[in-house]
Amino acid sequence: MRVLVINSDSMGRGDVELGQKLIGSFLRKLWARGDGPDAIVFYNSGVKLLARGSTVLDALEGLANAGVDLLACGTCVSFFSLKDSLAVGRVSDMGEIAELLMTADQTVTL
Repeated sequence: MRVLVINSDSMGRGDVELGQKLIGSFLRKLWARGDGPDAIVFYNSGVKLLARGSTVLDALEGLANAGVDLLACGTCVSFFSLKDSLAVGRVSDMGEIAELLMTADQTVTL
């Protein structure tokens, strides 16, 4: 099982606007490949990518429709008041996330 971890709503350190463009480009390229991970875990500000108004919902919906399990950290969703705003994926908890990460064959963190 391959798991991708996204812990921010932008990619890399430095300019936030550039980082947001990079995460969008990455997710769209991942979707286009057709061989994405089995699951993507979103925590901290990464959960914002799953919410209405996110500029990457097209890619995330495409990945979800391709069978990728999109898991949002429930504590993070609550912290950012996004419970009623999630457009794609599902709310999870740290127990499930820990189990998923510890049993994955491959984990990549952005």
